[in-house]
Amino acid sequence: MLTLHVEGMSCGHCVRAVTEAIRALDPRAEVAIDLATGTVRAETGAEPRAVAAAVEEEGYKVTSAA
Repeated sequence: MLTLHVEGMSCGHCVRAVTEAIRALDPRAEVAIDLATGTVRAETGAEPRAVAAAVEEEGYKVTSAA
């Protein structure tokens, strides 16, 4: 399970954009996003750096990944 802390997400569009960015790397990824805390949890086989980069390409700032 990969957990990212992401700044700049505030709505359903943000959830879709981040989810689609992660699923572009791993179509079978399971993604859960908590807008209130800015937490993205992804069950994925994709490399954490690639996932963080994909989220940042959508215009969001990843502040930590674990």
